Amino acid sequence: MRAEFMMIDDIPVEIQGEKNVLELIRKAGIDLPTFCYYSELSVYGACRLCVVENKWGGIEASCSTIPKAGMEVYTNTPRLRKYRKMILELILANHCRDCTTCEKSGTCKLQELAMRFGIKEVRFENTKKDLPMDTSSCCIVRDETKCILCGDCVRMCDEVQNVGAIDFVHRGSEMRIGTAFHQCMAKSNCVGCGQCAAVCPTGAIVVKNDTASIWKELGDPQAKVVVQIAPAVRVAIDEALGQKNGKNVMGKIVAVLRRMGFNEIFDTSTGADLTVLEETNEFLKRLEKNERLPLFTSCCPAWIKYAENKHPDLLQNISTCRSPMEMFGAVLKEHYKHSNKRVVVVAIMPCTAKKAEAARDEFKVEGTPYVDYVLTTQELIQMVRESGLVFDEMEPEAVDMPFGAPSGAGVIFGVTGGVTEAVIRRVADDKSINMLRTLAFKGVRGMEGVKETSIPFGEQTLHIAVVSGLANAEVLIQQIKSGEKHYDLIEVMACPGGCIGGAGQPFADREQKAKRGQGLYETDRMSSIKRAEENPVILSLYQGLLKGKVHELLHVEYKGKGQKS
Repeated sequence: MRAEFMMIDDIPVEIQGEKNVLELIRKAGIDLPTFCYYSELSVYGACRLCVVENKWGGIEASCSTIPKAGMEVYTNTPRLRKYRKMILELILANHCRDCTTCEKSGTCKLQELAMRFGIKEVRFENTKKDLPMDTSSCCIVRDETKCILCGDCVRMCDEVQNVGAIDFVHRGSEMRIGTAFHQCMAKSNCVGCGQCAAVCPTGAIVVKNDTASIWKELGDPQAKVVVQIAPAVRVAIDEALGQKNGKNVMGKIVAVLRRMGFNEIFDTSTGADLTVLEETNEFLKRLEKNERLPLFTSCCPAWIKYAENKHPDLLQNISTCRSPMEMFGAVLKEHYKHSNKRVVVVAIMPCTAKKAEAARDEFKVEGTPYVDYVLTTQELIQMVRESGLVFDEMEPEAVDMPFGAPSGAGVIFGVTGGVTEAVIRRVADDKSINMLRTLAFKGVRGMEGVKETSIPFGEQTLHIAVVSGLANAEVLIQQIKSGEKHYDLIEVMACPGGCIGGAGQPFADREQKAKRGQGLYETDRMSSIKRAEENPVILSLYQGLLKGKVHELLHVEYKGKGQKS
């Protein structure tokens, strides 16, 4: 087929299936500004920052213009620069400009573009309305005075997550983002995934910040502060320092946490190993009895809340296993129950919904949670900067014993398909390295939203699905209910790509999420222990601390709508 080109700033650029002119412009190495454009979402075309000028002097939004052979556009004419500055001034005129105290300061796209385009003054009267902040959610905070009505949060919540907790309300100058019947977020059908905060370009929706509480606990001489670190955190935190390779920096995280004052430091992957064993046992029992199938995984709290809200009939199909964080939290509280200090368990997670999970009544004993605080990767980054410690110069250190040796199967929980792969490793008859290599190409790895695979198991074949993104999960659920599809095991993660794409992580595109996943797979490849059942730490737990307490500490049954998110 003959190559087709269009002219961008008098340079020919080949058209290779790009869905709009904006993608072609970025392929040409031009960073055209946008607020409302994400390739994973539908085109909205509201901000108009991406406008280009055609050869006849017409102005077009590049995000909603299809590239055609022979087109000629310009991206940086005096007229376009004037328009972009005008747009930014108009947005700032209706925006809270308390930048220095904003949670998003330093990562705010509006702040970045105002600096980039040299906005030194706003010529228009400030029409910002004083609206109350919504702090009711355990996971996120909404501040409507900082909303620029780009619609990213609305489309993410609806198109990718199928939740629809927020939408545009009112019209004209009264338009804003709100919930149904103007309820607070905690009373809405929000599942706490935080993906709205991940795509918000300003401080209108941010992750709820608990760093002040952690600093207070670290300064309390009567507190023994114990921390667990989720697998996905170790391949994302370094991005805040300019590294984009998805490298595992777990050793540096441990080192910096010790210098901050955390007393004991552990790896949540150990909790994931427990989950593998318990979930596999449960799956095999259900398979033997042919009851309550398919088995849905239970690691993701946003998925649990989604099922409670929209599919309560499926709760019986969800595994009774607690998430790795909650399993390990219960183990840590049990391990330190005779401590002469007040034990505080902190979990560092890639996920905002974990904050809501920790607050659920099911995970409390006499009102005391197994996990006292949840910090996201973003909050940890803030604490590192606040401490003055130079992360890149930290010498790697090992996590503490007696829970310091997770398997590779536990580490890959952080990427979509990881839970499934870990379970298959356990149930597979063939335990060879060749089987592991074959398994890696069996369809459970990759960034696709829906993956399917089948594996032989005795005289039968197991049909397995791996889903990330709740809208994808909804499609699969409808196919199961209609009888169109049949599965034995289904892994569901709310965030696209799994935990590596959690809303508590530094924002990343699909390519960067894939690098994070590869970082976890590389860690697994280098691990001497590949399967959870081969982990001596786990075996000693079953013979000691967990003896007679497995169901009490490691399992839970969801019976209805959960706690506030």
